[in-house]
Amino acid sequence: MRILQVILAPRLSGAEVLAKGVAIGHQQGGHDVCITSLMPEHNDFEHISAELRANNVLCFFPQRALGKIGRLLFLHRAIRRFKPDIIFAHATIPALYVRALPTRVPIVWVMHSGANDFANNALLFAERLLSGRAKAVIGVSQKNIDDYVKEVGSHPSMIVVPNGVDISRFEQVSEPLPSTGFRQIVQIGRYIPEKNQLQTVQAFARVAAAEPDVRLLLCGVIENLAYHAAILKLVDDLGLTDRVRVIGPQSNVAEILRSSHAFAMPSSFEAHSIGFLEALASGIPVVGNAIPSFAFADNFPGVELLDTSDADAYGRALLEALSQPRATRPLNGLTLQSTADRYLAIACDVLNPRVRLS
Repeated sequence: MRILQVILAPRLSGAEVLAKGVAIGHQQGGHDVCITSLMPEHNDFEHISAELRANNVLCFFPQRALGKIGRLLFLHRAIRRFKPDIIFAHATIPALYVRALPTRVPIVWVMHSGANDFANNALLFAERLLSGRAKAVIGVSQKNIDDYVKEVGSHPSMIVVPNGVDISRFEQVSEPLPSTGFRQIVQIGRYIPEKNQLQTVQAFARVAAAEPDVRLLLCGVIENLAYHAAILKLVDDLGLTDRVRVIGPQSNVAEILRSSHAFAMPSSFEAHSIGFLEALASGIPVVGNAIPSFAFADNFPGVELLDTSDADAYGRALLEALSQPRATRPLNGLTLQSTADRYLAIACDVLNPRVRLS
């Protein structure tokens, strides 16, 4: 089977990282896989594209930023060049672009967004126009499906397929944590208001007042420049510049989780967060916001979910997490392999009987 994955931008973000893992899994399973995008490759993705190519996954990325027509033409060329049997379009914008093309290749679109994209009237109009061009719609959570039905209407084939992670990269090892002279709390995620890094900084001020040996690391794609600047200003205003590091995206997430003592996840909303799953797999104590998409982990050992807008309560939870041991959590059905297998089964259902598993 020839499988084309379409992403918005080659960058260190959840949908793109998932597409990478699934692509490599399918390629190793004997299929021909290509990843293409609407936007040029970010510098932080270069090690991932190198990994893709090392695993014989083709990568077609634009060399420069394109306008709307340019994106359509680039996608059209990618499809004609690769000649896929099926296309998986990850996230709303890529799914709209690929379905606007006059291609007969079956399209499956994957809803990754934790927000309701169809609150935007332009996106809602476009989706209603193009909905029938998708052979199947995958939601990474039931909320995705519910939002779609509420805003757009029902679709003949709607399936929930949770995201998964490569457990082997994050699972616990027996050696003690490396000695750095301090304990570290980490939050990993894009710098956007919905990720609530400002809440973490406010809570960390309480931690810092109680524990002089604790540090905070924030890292992720700098998507909202104004919000990123507000985080830096708050760190400075609170006199925490020597205790808090605010840095960009990092490729060594497993190593960061391995060397940290607590993981903060105060997001206002998520669909099915890859970062949250990676933290669970690593065994690190986790403090997260009490939102529906995290509820499945509420009873896992070493996980506390609460209202992270309460800085005092959030700070106390982080302090408590620092003293907790690492834990083994049940992540059956949330592995990268299980996600890749589900995608492949959907592809076979869409294509049957034209294309068979090989």
